[in-house]
Amino acid sequence: MAVWIQAQQLQGDALHQMQSLYGQHFPIEVRHYLSQWIEGQLWDAIDLENPQEEFKAKRLLDSLIQELQNKAEHQVGEDGFLLKIKLGHYASQLKSTYDRCPLELVRCIKHILYTEQRLVREATNSSSPVGGMMDSMSQKYQQINQAFEELRLLTQDTENDLRKLQHNQEYFIIQYQESLRIQAQLTSLATLPPADRQLREPALLNKRATVEAWLTREANTLQKYRLDLAEKHQKTLQLLRKQQTIILDDELIQWKRRQQLAGNGGPPEGGLDILQSWCEKLAETIWQNRQQIRRAEHLRQQLPIPGPIEELLNELNSTITDIISALVTSTFIIEKQPPQVLKTQTKFAATVRLLVGGKLNVHMNPPQVKATIISEQQAKALLKNENTRNDSSGEILNNNCVMEYHQTTGTLSAHFRNMSLKRIKRSDRRGAESVTEEKFTILFESQFSVGSNELVFQVKGRVPFLVPDKVLWPQLCDAINMKYKAEVQSNRGLSEENLVFLAQKAFSSSSNSPDDYRSMTMTWSQFNRESLPGRNFTFWQWFDGVMELTKKHLKPHWNDGAILGFVNKQQAQDMLMSKPNGTFLLRFSDSEIGGITIAWVAENPNKRMVWNLMPYTTKDFSIRSLADRISDLNHLLFLYPDRPKDEVFSKYYTPPLSKAVDGYVKPQIKQVVPERLPSSCKSPPHLPDIPAHVSPLYTHTHTYACLFRAAGRSDCAFRGRSDSMLDTDGDFDLDDTMDVARHVEELLRRPVESQWGGQQS
Repeated sequence: MAVWIQAQQLQGDALHQMQSLYGQHFPIEVRHYLSQWIEGQLWDAIDLENPQEEFKAKRLLDSLIQELQNKAEHQVGEDGFLLKIKLGHYASQLKSTYDRCPLELVRCIKHILYTEQRLVREATNSSSPVGGMMDSMSQKYQQINQAFEELRLLTQDTENDLRKLQHNQEYFIIQYQESLRIQAQLTSLATLPPADRQLREPALLNKRATVEAWLTREANTLQKYRLDLAEKHQKTLQLLRKQQTIILDDELIQWKRRQQLAGNGGPPEGGLDILQSWCEKLAETIWQNRQQIRRAEHLRQQLPIPGPIEELLNELNSTITDIISALVTSTFIIEKQPPQVLKTQTKFAATVRLLVGGKLNVHMNPPQVKATIISEQQAKALLKNENTRNDSSGEILNNNCVMEYHQTTGTLSAHFRNMSLKRIKRSDRRGAESVTEEKFTILFESQFSVGSNELVFQVKGRVPFLVPDKVLWPQLCDAINMKYKAEVQSNRGLSEENLVFLAQKAFSSSSNSPDDYRSMTMTWSQFNRESLPGRNFTFWQWFDGVMELTKKHLKPHWNDGAILGFVNKQQAQDMLMSKPNGTFLLRFSDSEIGGITIAWVAENPNKRMVWNLMPYTTKDFSIRSLADRISDLNHLLFLYPDRPKDEVFSKYYTPPLSKAVDGYVKPQIKQVVPERLPSSCKSPPHLPDIPAHVSPLYTHTHTYACLFRAAGRSDCAFRGRSDSMLDTDGDFDLDDTMDVARHVEELLRRPVESQWGGQQS
């Protein structure tokens, strides 16, 4: 639920606190009318302490003003007129207030949103799961931002301590030089007469003693300062590691996981702006602390004082280098993945991005990225840091690209727009492994330096191979449901009943309880290598066929809920037998890949029965649509459970054909089924459309007649064979059907009589 909707439900003191957030600096009317837009912007992606972020804030200000003006222009009526004036005034007011300081607008809105979220959270105490999720995300973001603020303060504190240490050390060196001068004066007294020496020596000795005592105390003080500073740096680095773990191992890994799911039909992975802003803050803070540690080491070398500080500084330097190395290598990511299936001689694209490139000034010497294709075994060796001898498993054209820095967005990325797989080297396949099961990955590599060549990094980005041997059924359900909705482009996913049907098919089970499948696992072989019992195709091949058929021909009917789909023949019979004659349903074929059949209940001479048409496939629907076929069949009256078929399908019927033009009449196809079926027929045939726009009709005497229809004219073209075209199993004989079709084609080639004005084609 949107924060503003929840905020409006606040009461008492919480409501007063919320109202006090608004005023001339930001009117509450702007919050109300632009609530959705305001909550949809990435305010947290802007670093308020960085003046370079001002251009981002300016864009948000301009967008806010434009949204207000658009809202004002759409107001109509008497009340709308007043609101139009008021919103226009607010647009001018905000522009005048923040045009020269847009970061203050961001600061203001961030404060408003954080406070509203806190008030809502306190009022609801996270009672709603959705609200709890929103609050959890807000809390996480707030914790990350608070940690950055703590790191900023710690870094500022160590910077102040370092300056103080440097100042004290410089004064110490001056006093040390003074002690050396005094010692030189004492040494020179040896050349003076004894009387002069005795006169001057006591004062110099006292002065030397005083200076040396001060130097001893100050040396201990400097050592303490150094140790204190090192301890503070240790604390800062601990917090840095913790913050970096949250951002890289939690947030960035989650983004990569969403990217993987998006490639399988999941929702978009989302932008990288917030992640980049966090990574840039990490890079900036790490680099500042690294420079401080190096300055502390320089001070130690300038004035060596015996003690543990040398070892501590070496440890700190090693730790900060590890931290920045992990940050740089982890933030070299594949923003746009190459396609999951590559074909030779076919162009494909990909984009890689370095999330910290702008802050570390990598763009000052733009690095080059190289793409190569490697096998699964090579990728595993690479993951273990084993030497792969720079081998590749193929050749990619246009596989080098220079990273470009985009000033407006602050991103450093390389766009491979025209890569092409020229050739591929395949390994020997094992057993039943198919060519599609052999996996490869595109490896992106680059090398660049950070901080005037102080550090040089070699980075690699690759697609991980995480294909488990087996998965729990509920996990597979989530995946195939996500894939189904994406492929069909529908918000209607698979219901629990649909998933039970799929489980029954996958595990050859008859249980109707979802709980019976929750702990069951499915192997890759069961999924797409072993054929289903009694079939010559796998579970995935069957399900993929259903998706393809629905995507190409049945999407509107699936979205309307007109297709039950995942119902077997026995279930269809049980559902229909209690319904009036002419009730029908649509279910996916169990026996044919990418097929759908119509089951309906009707009277038989002896008893009521449920009939099933032979399945329609993509080939059938390329000739005549499902809606038109249902319209053709007059004995289909009600879509299960009780909806008149025209109410459901009429909006998809093909409009009636127009009259003849220029003497030509366009023939039409119409589907019919036998008017009466022999009692021995287990299921009536689906008679496929045959050439030349002819509809076959099964007659009472088991003969076939071809009916030619054109502009209202209906003539019997011929009467064919008197024997039945059903074989002994009750299936339709396609060879005999094609004989009829060829005969009809010959008839249709004869000239049409002068009934339409004597014109002939």
